Order: sequence, then structure tokens, then C-alpha cells
Amino acid sequence: MDTAEKLAYVVRSPTEEVLTEEDLRVLFDEGRAIDHYIGFEISGLIHLGTGLMAGAKIADFQKAGITCRIFLADWHAWINNKLGGDMDTIRKVAVGYFKEGMAVSVKIMGGDPDKVRYILGSELYADDPDYWATVINVSKNLTLARVRKSITIMGRQQQEDVNFAQLIYPPMQVADIFSQDLTLVHSGIDQRKAHVIAREVAPKIGRDKPVAVHHKLLLGLNQPPVWPVEKSQMRELLSQMKMSKSIPKSAVFIHDSPEEIREKLRLAFCPAGNIDFNPVLDWAQSLLFRNEGFALEVSRPAKFGGDVVYPTFESLQTAFAAGELHPMDLKKAVAEALTQLLEPARDLFAQPRHAAMLEELREIKVTR
Repeated sequence: MDTAEKLAYVVRSPTEEVLTEEDLRVLFDEGRAIDHYIGFEISGLIHLGTGLMAGAKIADFQKAGITCRIFLADWHAWINNKLGGDMDTIRKVAVGYFKEGMAVSVKIMGGDPDKVRYILGSELYADDPDYWATVINVSKNLTLARVRKSITIMGRQQQEDVNFAQLIYPPMQVADIFSQDLTLVHSGIDQRKAHVIAREVAPKIGRDKPVAVHHKLLLGLNQPPVWPVEKSQMRELLSQMKMSKSIPKSAVFIHDSPEEIREKLRLAFCPAGNIDFNPVLDWAQSLLFRNEGFALEVSRPAKFGGDVVYPTFESLQTAFAAGELHPMDLKKAVAEALTQLLEPARDLFAQPRHAAMLEELREIKVTR
């Protein structure tokens, strides 16, 4: 596989940004070993925007010959008061439910979960005697104002009151990258601020700049608070309306039952003819049509046009925009396709050991 073919895997959907393609091209041209990571706060049930979106890119990276790892950020979850702020619970969920859920997500999206390495934050910090020195070194190259602007990576706003530990969160996220000597860092586009800091700080502390790849955020299913919106506001709306576990009906979780998936899609916001902001079309494009050979099958009575198959996302989008496909028919078809796609996750979490993990997590009080 040549550089162009490898780059094609990295930049394909759902990738939204690469910082920078030229830096990555050089790594491929030189035949360098590329070590990837994506880090996750351990914060509750895994929805499609976490599991399948990350799994999709991990599958792509593996096909490009990149070594992948998932960072289980237990300290970050503790700082951000996830799972009740109980570190023992966070670690248990990290190496149990979360690790197993991400592994099956990678498998669903065409990757090899057995080739993904999992790193627990606590273990990294214990094994690296220089880790906290790196945190300080990073911090010495940041202003307080820059750190406060970056706390949005925690799902918090700059104007919110935060405690001092939460201010350490961004420098730690950057130190995680340097401590693991990573070549390629990866996340949803909402985490780009930490990666930009890493690229800016790297030469100041004698480190190489990591390449950063950011995938798009999967839309939640709920209707925006204000609708319709001007096209000039669409980009901001797409960012605000990402899938969130704190709004359960806006999200499908990887182990949801077929009935739950169908009901959530039935209630989904899907404005007729609208292709600029449409969560159901977004899911079809990001999760379904990226699989080679996929075609969306729509079953409907003859009086409404009969059954139809859309072999590409473009053909689906065109038909919907033209009013040839009713929103409810689209929602039903996407629900059925997702139900089939998620079967491996349902089967996994139906097994006694994994079912116990899931049930235990559901009983834990989950904070923002």
C-alpha cells in the first residue's frame, strides 16, 4: 500500500480534519511506525457517537498500517466527577464494561479488536516516573487564560466555575500524549483544543509534533431548541446537537434492543426534504454507507411507491431532498439497518458476565 492509499483511509469519512495531512504524508513516505491513540473519560454507557465513530476510524487506521490504542482515562473521569467521582468504580468500569464495549464497537466497524492496545491512565502514570514533570513542563508553557478556554474539552464552558483540579485536566491530556510518545492523536472534533496545544507546546519542550485526526460528531436525534435556523448558523448547530448520553432519547447505545432502536428512530427529528440538518441521514452516512457494499433497503406499501434500494448515500440523499422518500420510511429503514449492525454488541452484553457489567453500570449514579 502506497502513501496515497494510506492517506485515503485516514481522511475518509467520518474524518473532519487532519493536522496536518502533509505531516502525515511525511511519516508514511519515510516508513515511520505510527502509534495512534484515542482517549476516553469513563463516564457511563457507550453510545454510537462514542463507540462506532471511534471504531470506524480505528478500523481505517489499522488498514493503513497504524498501531492503535485506546486510553482509558480514569484520572480524567475522577477529576470531572464522572460515575459519582468514585475512583474504584471508574477503574472497574474502565477495564470491564468500557473496554469490552469499545472492543466490540471496533469489530462492528470492521477493525480487529485484538490488535488494539488498552492503556489505563493509572498504569501509565505509575510506570512513567517523569509523567508529572511533563504535566508541569506543559503547564509552564500555557497561560491560565488558555487553560480556561480549553476546559470545553471536559464538556464544560469557559464561564463555569471550576475547581483547581479541573484546571489540571487539559495539561494532563497533553502530557498523556507525550508520555506515550504518540505519533498520531485522534478524537472527535470537540477535543481538538488539547491536540492543538500539544502541537504548539511540543517544540518548546523538545518533543515532536503529533499528527492530529478529528472525526465529526454524530448528531443526536432530538429537535434543535430553535428551528428552522439560518444556513449561517448551521455549523454551530451541528456542533451543539451532538449525541449525548445525558439525553437518552437522543442517543442509541451499542447494546440497545431492536425495540429501543426502532422507538428512538421513530421519534427522531427528521424534517422532510431537509438534508442540511437531519440526524437520520447523518447516521446513515456516518455509520451505514461507510461499509463497503452497503445498500439501504426501504420496505413500503406499493401505494407509497413500493420497496426501493439505495446503493449509495448520494442516491438516498437525492431522493429524500426531492420528496421521493417519506421521513418515516427513512427512519424505519435506518432503524432496521442499525439493528442488524449492532447485533454483535447485543449478543456480547447478553452473556452473563457482560450482562452483569451492564446492569451494574446502569445502577451507578452517572453525573455530567
